[in-house]
Amino acid sequence: MSQHIRDMLRQIGLFRDLAEGEMDQLASIALRRSFGKKEIVFTEGTEVEAIYFVGSGLVKTFKTDETGRERIVSILKEGEMFPHTVLFSGQPYPASAETIVPSVLLALPLRSFEVFLERHPAPAFRLIRGMSDKIVELQKRLQEAGAFDAHDRGLRFLADLAEHVGERRGGAIHIRLPLTHQDIASAIGTSRETVSRLLNRLKREGILEARRNGIVIRDPEALRREIGAADGRN
Repeated sequence: MSQHIRDMLRQIGLFRDLAEGEMDQLASIALRRSFGKKEIVFTEGTEVEAIYFVGSGLVKTFKTDETGRERIVSILKEGEMFPHTVLFSGQPYPASAETIVPSVLLALPLRSFEVFLERHPAPAFRLIRGMSDKIVELQKRLQEAGAFDAHDRGLRFLADLAEHVGERRGGAIHIRLPLTHQDIASAIGTSRETVSRLLNRLKREGILEARRNGIVIRDPEALRREIGAADGRN
């Protein structure tokens, strides 16, 4: 049994408090899988084979409409699980998943993981709480999509990235995420041109700086003020 897999599992909040015997059982079914940048993990609509956890790297999940246009559903970092909605349901993958950067994932075969959760209520309860949090997050995004225009959704997307994957250095927040303008447009449901206009304005005002490997929020307080002003308009 790989000690490396056990170490990776211990870094996941869902499993951190498992007893040694429980961890042995879980590690015995877990598979370590390495992916390069922009590799597909699974495709929307296909049969579910495994539940995944991010050991290192970043993964995006996305849906594709009838015209072939992508809509990013979520961006997942180390320790996070995906997908959330297929356990005990018999449903296919609800979205596609692709790595953003080279990533190491832990794959837990679906049925084996379901049996493990049936026998171990503590991680099952934590999983339910995590799924509830995810539902609340998705409901919030749906409300924002209806209440705010593309400009305001873009501001909130940047703020969410800063909170979720940002690294604070001094007064700035570094988002090491090589997203294109089209990626951001896909996430907030608008055009690439609209995103370009928003980012260019924020650059001119000194709020952010675009770099090859991501974005630096140079003035997080100014970004929060922008969002507060948007709230006042709606």
